[in-house]
Amino acid sequence: MNERPLILVSNDDGYQAKGINCLIWVLREFGDVVVVAPHTGRSGKGCAITSETPIKVTEVRSEPGLTVYSCTGTPSDCVKLACHAYVPRRPDLVVGGINHGDNSAVNAHYSGTMGVVIEGCMKGIPSIAFSLCSHDADADFTPTYDVIRKVVSQVLAKGLPLGSCLNVNFPDSPAYAGVKVCRQAMGRWVNEWGAHEHPRGGQWWWLTGEFEIDECDPSADRVALDNNYVTITPTTIDFTDYRLLADMQGWEF
Repeated sequence: MNERPLILVSNDDGYQAKGINCLIWVLREFGDVVVVAPHTGRSGKGCAITSETPIKVTEVRSEPGLTVYSCTGTPSDCVKLACHAYVPRRPDLVVGGINHGDNSAVNAHYSGTMGVVIEGCMKGIPSIAFSLCSHDADADFTPTYDVIRKVVSQVLAKGLPLGSCLNVNFPDSPAYAGVKVCRQAMGRWVNEWGAHEHPRGGQWWWLTGEFEIDECDPSADRVALDNNYVTITPTTIDFTDYRLLADMQGWEF
């Protein structure tokens, strides 16, 4: 008898967040689910790992086909620990999300949700990140479900190339114009810090900022999102710039 697929789930909003619990509900249709997720929000942690302090993992839910653990580490820690000690066998799929907030363009570099799937990708496991362009704790995730089902079913059936993962972003909309496979848009954060006077003297800083994008190419993920398309950006963990690599063969050192 064939085993049901084993799906490892994590996020950067914490195991109690609405987004991850909506994702769990959808993914249980496809296989057995093990969740190892931060005990509280870990947004912006990227691929950070914990090396100087111990990490605690606590089982918070267990029923047939689903086990949920809370972890005091980062999203990447969660995947590392899950694969080391908390899954019964090698997962067939790693899924991050559904994130509260978009991870398009260069935001993918900061994202703990992408940290989940990059860690899974580095372990050679097909991995997908899902994010919604809303930071509302009670956001409506139901419009995302059909696309999640289609993406997950295709990846389970076809797999992904070694070293590649998918970054999927949803507009905050009750209906979508469609789905586009896109490249990552270029952009930057500006006015990133707000200065405040500390009541005991001196300044403290609060991270804030505005995101700027200079392009209007509809093949760029942020542009497509602004036009109400779901975006799927194939992402690689190989940082090599192959165009520059080829050009540098002619350099003299």
